[in-house]
Amino acid sequence: MQIESLKVFCDLAETESFTKAAQINNVTQSAVSQQISSLERQFNSLLIERSKKKFRLTREGEVLYEYSKQIIQTYDSLYSRLQEIKDIISGTIRVATIYSIGLHDLPPYLKKFLKTYPTVNVHVEYRRANQVYEDVISNVVDLGLVAYATKDNKLEVVNLRKDILVLICHPQHPLARNKSVKLKDLAGQKFIAFEPDIPTRRAVDKILKEHNVEVQVVMEFDNIETVKRAVEIDAGVAIVPQATIMQEVAKQTLAQVHFEDGEFYRPLAAIYKKHKVLSPAMRQFIAMLKGPEGAKEQGK
Repeated sequence: MQIESLKVFCDLAETESFTKAAQINNVTQSAVSQQISSLERQFNSLLIERSKKKFRLTREGEVLYEYSKQIIQTYDSLYSRLQEIKDIISGTIRVATIYSIGLHDLPPYLKKFLKTYPTVNVHVEYRRANQVYEDVISNVVDLGLVAYATKDNKLEVVNLRKDILVLICHPQHPLARNKSVKLKDLAGQKFIAFEPDIPTRRAVDKILKEHNVEVQVVMEFDNIETVKRAVEIDAGVAIVPQATIMQEVAKQTLAQVHFEDGEFYRPLAAIYKKHKVLSPAMRQFIAMLKGPEGAKEQGK
């Protein structure tokens, strides 16, 4: 029996999907099935109830899963400790990020990290917020990058920094003439919003509601890039993180306006599965995300 087989089994138990277990371990679904069959022969026990439509472990499978988790965690701790002793920072970090962070906040930090640790491979996937949480909990990725992190007893949350929220509009829009506006000035305005399940949308809705402001939502999108494109054609105004519109403001395809009512922020966070053993590479990556290095790189 190899540690890899136990890991495949744990990934299968957690994702309840042969496809996802294969994806996580970079093997075929057939290979996953073969490894599970091998474990069943070795322990002379049925581990998965194959007659059920819904994935379910047998009692023996549940016991093997609990012990296998401990074995894998101990193995990961051992491997991580040996790397520390040899002062090795290498390996692969799998990251799932929401679009706005991945496209605008992450790049300078990633550039700095890869320059510092060239033997580390960082694989980045762009996902919707709910999918980032799912991928982290099911071990599809090592780390998730989200805004307005949701508390979950299966996750560890590392607070990073805060993006200031600003109003954006077409440069010829009447509101663009002002350096700042009051939220009440948005009443009745055509508004480009994120889709209702996006955390930033919920936060913006809350801000508007607290200030008794009703806008006319004319379009809804699931990512920041399409929101910006809609505002660029003067379809409406939007409230977005300032870090995401720096290029458009510099090119004068968008105008940004601050709020007189105060500053509103979007908190960013890194999330990873609770009890996960962090490799030296992952610890260094998180430390860099928390620090000012990326911001300095971005200003160059």
